[in-house]
Amino acid sequence: MSIRFCFLRRLGVALSVLILAACGNSDDAATVAKAPADLAITGANGYTMADGALSQFDTMVITKGRIVAIGDADLLEGYAAERVVDVAGETILPGLIDAHGHVSSLGQLRANLDLAGIDSLDATLSRISAYVREQPDSTAWVLGRGWNQVLWTENRFPTAADLDSIVADRPVFLNRIDGHAAWANTAALELAGITRDTPNPVGGEIVRDANGDATGVLIDTAMPLVARVILPPSRDDQRNFLKNAMYELASLGVTGVHDAGTTALEVALYKELADADEMPIRVSAMLAGTPTLAEFDGPIRGYARDLFEVTSVKLYADGALGSRGAAMIKEYSDDSGNLGLMRGDTAKFTAQIKAAHAKGLAANVHAIGDRANRIVLDAFAAASDGKPSGFNDRIEHAQIVALEDIPRFAELNIVASMQPTHATSDKNMAEDRVGPERILGGYAWRRMLDAGVRVAAGSDFPVEKPEMFDGLYAAVSRMGKDGEPVGGWYPDQALTREETLAAFTIWAADSVGQADRIGSLEPGKWADFIVIDRDYFEIPVEEIWQIAVLQTWVGGREIAAVK
Repeated sequence: MSIRFCFLRRLGVALSVLILAACGNSDDAATVAKAPADLAITGANGYTMADGALSQFDTMVITKGRIVAIGDADLLEGYAAERVVDVAGETILPGLIDAHGHVSSLGQLRANLDLAGIDSLDATLSRISAYVREQPDSTAWVLGRGWNQVLWTENRFPTAADLDSIVADRPVFLNRIDGHAAWANTAALELAGITRDTPNPVGGEIVRDANGDATGVLIDTAMPLVARVILPPSRDDQRNFLKNAMYELASLGVTGVHDAGTTALEVALYKELADADEMPIRVSAMLAGTPTLAEFDGPIRGYARDLFEVTSVKLYADGALGSRGAAMIKEYSDDSGNLGLMRGDTAKFTAQIKAAHAKGLAANVHAIGDRANRIVLDAFAAASDGKPSGFNDRIEHAQIVALEDIPRFAELNIVASMQPTHATSDKNMAEDRVGPERILGGYAWRRMLDAGVRVAAGSDFPVEKPEMFDGLYAAVSRMGKDGEPVGGWYPDQALTREETLAAFTIWAADSVGQADRIGSLEPGKWADFIVIDRDYFEIPVEEIWQIAVLQTWVGGREIAAVK
């Protein structure tokens, strides 16, 4: 029996024409009619993860958007495909799944002011000033995102006075790159009614000067004090934010995304887009907290050919490391007395987790600092009597974790939803924040895997760029795009190329209960795949982030062809 037949049988293909051909009975094979198919992709340097191992293929046969067979080029002999696409030796991978992103925020960023990557306060102010001059409405709010004081030569939080020097007659509200702090001018603070007497909300901080006056920076739960007085975008604008962001993601090789904080309106808009055939990729939504959970009776599964699902609730335990809002067990190494900001205690999170489970939804909890991760693990244990809950519960980020707490993820079957580019973006400040001992439990992908923890990978766009191969490169190399540090930052925590591909495909799918339908290229699954311009497994490591996506297919349809 041929190797080809054994390979196909392992993938579940048992068509009689292939069996006959494999056994060498060509006369009998010729009498069997070819099976009809909608599409065949051939001439591929194809890779997929299947049964926990890497497999290669040349040809895929697709009908009604699903793979019916996969194997070598001879597979075409058994099918009469209406359309045959020869990719002429280009590399095919399963479609990439971003396990943590903010779809609407990405769409809004493209419509507003983008301040990411600027290396000084002066240059940031110049960008803002130029943007304001270009706006036709001299009274509208100036909104944007992306500033990062850690990158600035000044390396300090900005102030309202800084903004007032360039725009004093219009309110300005600008989110930090991580979305866990905001920068407002005096006009915005006045509209929000923030004075020296305004108390800090639980889990947030109004940063103040020596006189007790607000400086213009608001951290975590203090941000809504200003945000609530901003007129929200129209329904049509919000629909376009989602649609435009999804098409951008598709162009980058993303065929699925886990939207980390979806409102009830956005759920309705996703369904509307799917119904109108204007939803290019698959979305698994995390409802935005317990208030949104109250509007739903349970999960949404398999909507519109599995394009949309509601699988979980997004909760927040703490803030971010860059703004020192991440909750730490001991004080920050670079800020004496500061333990960060918790948004609740074990009892609160236990109740929220139970509320999610009661409606058949998993709980996905944002936790970055080691104290936040420990408290959330305690809450998961309390919610399920110390046993795995049976849901795909996740900790989003799991960024700084006490070494002794890492095995608890596996014991409770909690997915560590981690973002590789956070390590390469944060390496310039993370150890300053937590010191040389705690950093050993930071961005610890290898330690997680070695402890038997389920891992899913994402980007956290627009906190990071949505370019997915940046994430694959970071996971494999632990280096920035500049190749620094040589050999990688804590390189012992790097993943192999196979593990990284799995984390961005089949493991991500498994983390929301979709591994039976997507995440790998196997018979019975949706034909979600990408064609790229070089061989991910053979090129030098430093080229991984340079990979370009040539084609993106979802459910057997090329995205560019249906936009």
